[in-house]
Amino acid sequence: MGLNIFDSLYTMMILDNGGEEVNPIVGSVIEYYGDKFWIWKFLTTSFCLVMLCLHSQFRRLKAFYITIAIGFIYIMVLLYQIRLILWQ
Repeated sequence: MGLNIFDSLYTMMILDNGGEEVNPIVGSVIEYYGDKFWIWKFLTTSFCLVMLCLHSQFRRLKAFYITIAIGFIYIMVLLYQIRLILWQ
């Protein structure tokens, strides 16, 4: 959840400095909700985290590995956003 909050903050910083959202889904949400897009992002991520936690005890679903993979992807996105912010 913390990575999601940083992602939203960095996205707002990049947009304020003239950047664009490259994710078409989030871009549509930003057009519709404006600066309040982080609420939508928070709710969708929270829902996914709750579902992942609820299904973490199923033997076929490796929730631990899914969580690690999603965390790794989020960290890569955040590092890219930090690079964009620092190089502006």
